[in-house]
Amino acid sequence: MWLKLRLYLVMAVMFALVYGLVAFAASLIGVTGFVAYGFMASVILLVQYMIGPKMVEWSMGVKYVTEQEAPSLHRMVGELAKDAGIPKPKVGIARIPIPNAFAFGRWAGDGRVCVTEGIMSLLDEKELKAVLGHEISHLKHKDVVVITMVSVIPMIAWYLAWNSLFSGNRRGGNNILIGIAAFTIYFITNLLVLYVSRIREYYADEGSVMLGNQPHYLASALYNNELSALRTIPVKIKTTDKILEILSTHPNMLKRIQRLSTLAGNSAY
Repeated sequence: MWLKLRLYLVMAVMFALVYGLVAFAASLIGVTGFVAYGFMASVILLVQYMIGPKMVEWSMGVKYVTEQEAPSLHRMVGELAKDAGIPKPKVGIARIPIPNAFAFGRWAGDGRVCVTEGIMSLLDEKELKAVLGHEISHLKHKDVVVITMVSVIPMIAWYLAWNSLFSGNRRGGNNILIGIAAFTIYFITNLLVLYVSRIREYYADEGSVMLGNQPHYLASALYNNELSALRTIPVKIKTTDKILEILSTHPNMLKRIQRLSTLAGNSAY
């Protein structure tokens, strides 16, 4: 419940910020053109939303598999989708060694859940099912729609800032003030979009547990995935670096495990 409340509060703040920006600019130069900004941002996001699945499939090398090709994977996805009350998504495997799983799709009947070859060879069945429960929860919570919707706000601010500061049609100090305000709102709302994304990850972890997966299996999967990824990509990462955490779409792995430990001790799960 607290995660939902935080999400609604952040979204309310974001819409309030962009409304305040529009009202501020309108008080200086009038409302002409604001509909165009909103329309342009909405069209770009709509196109991205519609072609997004194809871009993900292409970039990740996804191959959709039948029940005969991957019976265990299909069984787990089917069981989780049934428990979540959503249509069974398409099941795919990405031919890459890095352990990962991801879900995407444009609407309820268009869901896709994919795993990499790396994660299938790394995790046992209970760990993998817990991860799949996390991805199914993303589809159940309509996270693609949520992130697409909130992403339009910084995009509107960006267009307004760029047009006010760098177009050849500037009108004195008013446009400079609008541009600075719009860039400030753009920066703040981008951080809030990342924060919303991190909240959705916590919410999906919680959703996996609510679908019947034991928290320690998901925690174990997170730990093993992180360890394996660091071996595959030998980059030194400070897990306590606050700046990296703020600029990340995913919460710190240790914090996710800590939260899962809390869920494990909660009799409601």
